[in-house]
Amino acid sequence: MNLVTSFLIPAFLLLVLVLLLLLRPFIFPAKSKATSRRQMNATIYREELDKLEVEHQSGAITSTDYEIAHAEMRQRLFQDTIEEDDREVAGSTKKTAIGLCLFIVLLSSALYFSLGDVVRVAQKNSEKPVTQEGVEKMVAEFAIKMEKDPTNLKGWAMLARSYRILGRNEDAAKAYARAGNFIDSDPQLLADYADVLASNANGSFTGKPMQLINQALKLDPNNLMALWLAGTASYNSGNYKVAVQTWEKLAKQIPSDTDEARAIQGSIAEARSKGGLATTATTLAASSGKEISGKIEISAELKSKIKPGDIVMVIARKPGERMPVAVLKMPASNFPMSFALNDALAMNPSAPLSQLSEASIEVRISKTGMAKPEAGDLISLAQTIKVGANNVRLLVDQVR
Repeated sequence: MNLVTSFLIPAFLLLVLVLLLLLRPFIFPAKSKATSRRQMNATIYREELDKLEVEHQSGAITSTDYEIAHAEMRQRLFQDTIEEDDREVAGSTKKTAIGLCLFIVLLSSALYFSLGDVVRVAQKNSEKPVTQEGVEKMVAEFAIKMEKDPTNLKGWAMLARSYRILGRNEDAAKAYARAGNFIDSDPQLLADYADVLASNANGSFTGKPMQLINQALKLDPNNLMALWLAGTASYNSGNYKVAVQTWEKLAKQIPSDTDEARAIQGSIAEARSKGGLATTATTLAASSGKEISGKIEISAELKSKIKPGDIVMVIARKPGERMPVAVLKMPASNFPMSFALNDALAMNPSAPLSQLSEASIEVRISKTGMAKPEAGDLISLAQTIKVGANNVRLLVDQVR
């Protein structure tokens, strides 16, 4: 029985009860016939005439007075008894009952539809936010249920995902383990399990987490979670080239105007920077010629200021604006260094470098790699260069 039915049945019964109480005198009339006002007047005047007759016979009044009083009473009795009976004025009992029924039903219906119906009330109740405590209580109750049904492998997988959402990774790992072979054919569950195990191992993918990732990618080479974890594992192990390749495959499956896509592009740029990797020629920007590439050189006076760990940043801006359009970061190494700026390094995918006809390019070598310039940074003069140009020469010859 749904919520609407469970409301309407009691409401209907209550309406019937109210109608029965209100219409009881009409539905169940009195067994004895009621006395009308005309009958009561006639009885009273008859008693008065009897008293007058007794007084006349006893000599209390004269015959003349008796005749006068008797005539007056007969006249008053005639006038009162010719008035319309009050029971007749009341009208038909059936009509009254029907009228009351219709009035009550129409009034209750009007109030019901004007003030709101049970469906809208139910919808509002269902829209109430679920609290953290409520979710944890439901998960705890589900866990108790699963302990009583340990062979329900699908249930253990569902419980594991619930624990994972709550951030209870240790409990999630135990639940995934009890799910057994149910997850072996599901790449998403395998990737989730690997993520939980890696989190419990302080980010290490060594051993079972990597086995689960490979198993997931074997079942579905394009699984988003598995690709992300595989790239992360390569990045953590210092294999930046494989990390870039894996994340680029992931990036192709995600709309470019989403936060997720921007985060992935940021990770790709960081992996390229740490691995000293130039932008691949397979990107859209490179294939269309919409990039700026060339060499970065440093003046002889400043070469001694380069230290291990310094970060080289090549920054492209729309001429006259401060906000970067694209940024390339890479570790400082032997100069001259090659660079390539393209849409893959765009700060905002909806405003890529390829949409500009020319860009203002500068180099900054930083100790921290922070976006905000700092005192002591080594910099080049900003140059306005056409997008699509190659063999560009950028000279770092100033100290901020």
